[in-house]
Amino acid sequence: MTRFAAVGLVAVCTLAAIAFGLALRGTSQGARCGAGFIPAGPRCLPAAGSCPPPLSRTGEECDAPDVRVLVPRTTIAIGPSDWEAEGRVAPRVIRVDAFRIDAFEATRAAFARAFGAAANPVDDPLRAASGMTRREAAAFCAARGGYLPTEDEWIAAASSAVNPPRRYPWGDTGAVCRRGGWGLAAGPCAVSANGPDTVGSHPDGDSPLGIHDLAGNVAEWVVTTRAGHVADPDDDAARGIAKGGSWASALAAELRIWAKVELDAQSRDGRIGVRCAYPP
Repeated sequence: MTRFAAVGLVAVCTLAAIAFGLALRGTSQGARCGAGFIPAGPRCLPAAGSCPPPLSRTGEECDAPDVRVLVPRTTIAIGPSDWEAEGRVAPRVIRVDAFRIDAFEATRAAFARAFGAAANPVDDPLRAASGMTRREAAAFCAARGGYLPTEDEWIAAASSAVNPPRRYPWGDTGAVCRRGGWGLAAGPCAVSANGPDTVGSHPDGDSPLGIHDLAGNVAEWVVTTRAGHVADPDDDAARGIAKGGSWASALAAELRIWAKVELDAQSRDGRIGVRCAYPP
């Protein structure tokens, strides 16, 4: 290796280290966590004894409020809006009627309550629930009077019914650590995470409609078709789809509105959670 090549290699490595260090800066300085949340390893947790917004108190407990956001009737054209989507997004027009969707991903506490387990203490109750099959996610939504959203409904919610849709739920640019719980397993936002973060702890990434964590934390089960609010025929052999990227996503492209995770419908994947939809 020539001296010039060695100098160039050192410069490239130095720049890469600086960039990685800047991305991880929020781990120690709290920049990746919303106001009132403090970094604890790869997590963002409410400061001791506090219940920072958008969370709220229910009696003595801090909880994610049961807020359901109206998504208006939507017609948007989607397609490969950037080079990363080439060959992955077929151009088409999405048309969905108005519906409501949970402002928060299901928490561990909410998942337990839906199945009558509220009397038992839930470990880390504000953490996003994850690891359920698609059938279990659909049952959770049915217990709440809702259903799993279709992929098109999820896209309409994530785009806030804006045509053309934004790249991310918050806008076209700025996939930084403070806007979502992503890159927490092996960088760029933290390391060593083994599951999702506290719901609502990255409010800088909220959509204009006020929906939290649509990008990152857990990817959310959706269905491809629905007849009368019944999820895809209960064919557990069918491939499932989850939207929104997750805590384990290492690339910002995985947070794009067009991105998806494809997996078996029976999978219990720690990256996958649920957010329910409802009639308007």
